[in-house]
Amino acid sequence: MTAPVSGVRTRTRQAILAAAVSTLASDPSASLGDVADAAGVGRTTLHRYFAERSDLVVGVTEECARAVVAAHARARVLDGTGREALLRLCREYFDLGDVLALAFNGVVDLDGGLPGDESGLSVRVCERGHDDGSLDRGQPALWLVNVLWCSLYSGWAWMQEHGASRHDALELLLRTLDGAVRPRD
Repeated sequence: MTAPVSGVRTRTRQAILAAAVSTLASDPSASLGDVADAAGVGRTTLHRYFAERSDLVVGVTEECARAVVAAHARARVLDGTGREALLRLCREYFDLGDVLALAFNGVVDLDGGLPGDESGLSVRVCERGHDDGSLDRGQPALWLVNVLWCSLYSGWAWMQEHGASRHDALELLLRTLDGAVRPRD
């Protein structure tokens, strides 16, 4: 029995989007040919799904937005203390390296979300941590969010530069972040 055409189309579209996220995160100026090669499809196939580069960027933006929303849901940011929520959020963001790179490099616009997070979810989590006493009140919420972004970058760089496993890099990252944000006695 063969797979339904719609299932094959969905898998092909997802493969193209996944390849585009990865390829554009490493090189925002990558060509559609580069994306097609990374997806293991021909340019003609890519153009059947995304006629123009702008169509692909729209698809990538939608895919990135879905990934961020899913990460926020998995992080259960309303549960527990602000510090616990921040660490769960960090854990979920860790696997969104390419998505976050696209957002921070301006390739995708997540409706004003993420980069800097001036009034976004991460800031609200940190403010909650200040209110419940689980985060150092001497460090402003926006500062703590910047520490989060820098820590994530350090974790990703550690994996690439030192060949560390995802598990080891994430554990170092969470330990460091937790130590940095805890209230001082």
